[in-house]
Order: sequence, then structure tokens, then C-alpha cells
Amino acid sequence: MTTTYAPERTTGRGQTVQLNTIEMHYEEYGTGKPLVLLHGFGGCAQNWYPFIAELSEHHRLIVVDLRGHGYSTNPGNRFTHREAANDVFLLLEKLGVGQFSAMGISSGGMALLHMATSQPERIDSMVLISATTHFPDQARAIMRRASMATMPQPVQEMYRECAKRGDEQIRQLISQFNAFAENYDDMNFTKQSLSTITARTLIVHGDRDNFFPVEIPVSIYRSIPDAELWIVPGGDHAPIYDSTVPFTSTALRFLRGPDSMPDFTPD
Repeated sequence: MTTTYAPERTTGRGQTVQLNTIEMHYEEYGTGKPLVLLHGFGGCAQNWYPFIAELSEHHRLIVVDLRGHGYSTNPGNRFTHREAANDVFLLLEKLGVGQFSAMGISSGGMALLHMATSQPERIDSMVLISATTHFPDQARAIMRRASMATMPQPVQEMYRECAKRGDEQIRQLISQFNAFAENYDDMNFTKQSLSTITARTLIVHGDRDNFFPVEIPVSIYRSIPDAELWIVPGGDHAPIYDSTVPFTSTALRFLRGPDSMPDFTPD
């Protein structure tokens, strides 16, 4: 499988706004109902480029560089998914966006869980891709030892392409990623907290995910009241980049409403 995490930037659609202590970069495409797109850790808005053309035919896309990623700054050199969620809400207030739909990859999906539990009335529907409620031991082991040398080649290339301020930004991001291994507060969602989510939710997860075993997305599916589950056979972390996975068409059908959605729920 050829993975394309961060194709080269080919557009000039980006803008930057001041949000408290950080400058947040975002890009907009298309018109219609707002659809917020959040990348994974170490990535940037470019992670969504393979999907933007088709998605923007149906939605106003708001594609974010999370704090410290891409062109966004992070003077405090600290990252939590809770803070990332708050940043996105502040950006949406600046843009005058009330209700919206959203999709998040890995850390982007984890930020969405914070958003959907803190202000559930704001999110109509969301797609969680390779997200988790907590960091299991196998993920913490990867986080603890992570470095440019230990990352797979495609992930190294993504970090280099997305870190717009170069090697120092890469070092800061890897240090923040390492710190996740000892953080037990930021990602700590219970079945009770997930039960407060009112957004229609599609959970997308590879059954070979090396960070978060398949039991986690199954648990999320069973805890969120209006959820659908799509386990991608043979899929690894963020399986949507596999050209054989019909991600964009499936996500658009889901966002259109329940009558358009194929049934991915377990028997």
C-alpha cells in the first residue's frame, strides 16, 4: 500500500488568526454546510488534500493546522487534545460558525471527542478516524520511544513536509508526542461521558491499527448513542489513505444522513 500523508502544497488558500497566545492557520474551500477537518499528530492541513476536491463540492471546508503544527504556532510548547479542541472552537467563533460537521484523523478525532462532549449541541455529525478514548499500553510504548529514527518512512516524510518551521518544530512535536506516554488525564473518556454525545458519529478504524486495538473503536461505537462502525479489514492506523478504501464516498453518504448510509454495524 502506498500511503500519501502530506502531498505538496499546491494552493494559496491559507489564512492565520490570533487566538489568545497562538496563531492558528486554516484553509477554506467550497460552500455549503461547514465541515471542519482536523489532521493527526505531526501532520497539517495538507493531510486532507487527497480528499478536498470531492468534499468541497458538497461542503464549506475549514481545514485546520492544530496548535504547533504546520503554520500554526504554540509558544507554550505543550499539546493536549483538550486545548486543541478549545482552539478549534475559538477559530469557529472568529469565523461565525455555529453548528457544523467534522472529521478528525487520530489526534484530530481525539480533539473532536473533547469538542463533542463539551459542546454537544454544536456538532451535527462527525467522522472519527483511528481515534481513541485513552492511550493503551501498546500506544504508550510507541510514544515513549518515538523519534525521527524510529518512525516509518512515510511518517518521517509527513513530519518534514508539515513542519513549516523546520527541524526545531519537528523536535518540539516529537517531544510533545513522547509526553503523551505519561499523560493519563487528557484522553480519559468513559462510557458515561461518551453517552452525552448527540452528534451522529461514524467510527472508522483499521483492524491492524498498531496504536489502538479494535476493541477501542467497538467500545466507542457501543457508548455513543447514534453511532455507526466501519472496521477496515487489513487497515492500519489512518487507513483512509489506502486507495482501495472508499473513504470519501462513504463519508459523504454518512454526512448526507442516515437514509444514505450503508450499514457497517456489527451483527
